[in-house]
Amino acid sequence: MNNLGINFLGQCVQNFIQAMKYTFKGNVAFKSVISQAARIGFDSLGISLMIVFIAASVIALQVSNQFLMSGADSYIGGFLAIALIREIAPGFAALAIGARAGTAITAQIANMKVTSQVDAIKALKVDPIGYYFAPRILAGAAGVMCVVLLAEFTGIIGGMIVSYFSVGLHPNRYFNSVWLMLNTKDIYVSILKGFLFGAIISTVCATVGYNTTGGAKNVGESTTKSAILCTIYLLMADLLIGFLFYTSNH
Repeated sequence: MNNLGINFLGQCVQNFIQAMKYTFKGNVAFKSVISQAARIGFDSLGISLMIVFIAASVIALQVSNQFLMSGADSYIGGFLAIALIREIAPGFAALAIGARAGTAITAQIANMKVTSQVDAIKALKVDPIGYYFAPRILAGAAGVMCVVLLAEFTGIIGGMIVSYFSVGLHPNRYFNSVWLMLNTKDIYVSILKGFLFGAIISTVCATVGYNTTGGAKNVGESTTKSAILCTIYLLMADLLIGFLFYTSNH
């Protein structure tokens, strides 16, 4: 539990600031960012879209009959869109990417640490935090944001398909309620969530990997630890963002 404390959080913030300084000095290779974005975003795209599509379909299946019985079937699309864009798509997509790409980041950096590759980078007078963290943070922020946007669209389509086949809701009525009930603020907040979640995944997982000492056994332990920590920090960030953006009117 010590890893959940102030020390680890402070270390993550320190590493993030150091990586951003490295970035602003123009030391990050664009090619490296693109390569990491492909590993973080594109390689996790299929599983992320599948999870959000299934989640949206299940919710549509569960609520469509209740909406129909109360005469509110024309609100199914809007309800699903709000739930998807505010919480389901950003949260589920980020958790899937954290479990897949985040643990891979930890394993890569932990392996470099235990095989003394990090020491070799230091010997070359290169900042290891900037060199290893910066491309992954930039790629994570951009990659997760793009995946979240695609996941939202996929989830809305999934809800439409299930609503049509379960209660016969016409797609025109479904999308009409989506446009009527959806707020541009929800879209902006979901983009912000994707951006921040990507940065959190990369920073937390890279920090766990960088802290690894020992041998191959410790690499495996760090990978497991990063999956747990990543999930906790993502949920904490989700709660904080929700509190900041959706309680101001009360």
